[in-house]
Amino acid sequence: MAYDYEKYIRPGKLPHIWCPGCGHGIVMKGLIRAIDTCGLKKEETAIVSGIGCASRLPGYLDFCTLHTAHGRAAAFATGVKMVRPEMNVILVGGDGDGTAIGGNHFIHACRRNIDMTYIIMNNKIYGMTGGQFSPATPTGDKASTTPYGNPDPAFDIAKLAIGAGATFVARGTAFHANQIDKLIAEAIQHKGFSVVEILDDCPTTYGRRNKFKSVIEMMNYLKESTVPVKAAEKMSPEQLKGKVLTGVLYKEDKPEYTEEYAKVIARAQAAK
Repeated sequence: MAYDYEKYIRPGKLPHIWCPGCGHGIVMKGLIRAIDTCGLKKEETAIVSGIGCASRLPGYLDFCTLHTAHGRAAAFATGVKMVRPEMNVILVGGDGDGTAIGGNHFIHACRRNIDMTYIIMNNKIYGMTGGQFSPATPTGDKASTTPYGNPDPAFDIAKLAIGAGATFVARGTAFHANQIDKLIAEAIQHKGFSVVEILDDCPTTYGRRNKFKSVIEMMNYLKESTVPVKAAEKMSPEQLKGKVLTGVLYKEDKPEYTEEYAKVIARAQAAK
């Protein structure tokens, strides 16, 4: 199916600022395809971000967009959804913005199960602000602030989301471009807090420090280190060692926060 990407791009905003080989453009095209597939109207869709490479994405898209403070995307998005629960609210950002400075807002948005979709582009580092290590930087890998190797254990963002209460959690990669829109579309259509983690390694501040010779090598790593959940069901623990699962990892139906909050308002008004 052919998509009219320009229909959703703000005039005069391209070319984008992302480095050659960065997968954020792949994710943006996947998001556009998902929005088109779901038939979302521009005036009924808010796209919210914080600070960072991934968080520049809303600036290119012709929707109701909000570029907020570092780590505060989920808080601002919650405000939008509470005031206008009929809006389709989509958050985008990186692993640092979402799970470090924004970690508190992230886990509570998951806990509340407010009906929003959060796309976290996990490039394992702070790309824009200097190449510092993030909560998703693998143990032993190098960053500007860990030149001799990162001593910290890394977050599994998908497991963090599930543990905090998100009711739809999926994971894809920038290599598997044709899967991204399907995962995002399913997340948008789910009633509740949805998280889609996209593994999207940074070739500039992460790849160079960690001895990847090229973007192609990094993309091949994403291909070879991941396994679809359905394929994993037929594999042994030995075969799955060191692999990362992709696809829909978790899904359940639970009461949605804005609807439950509306019931509280109704009870309060009835008690007057």
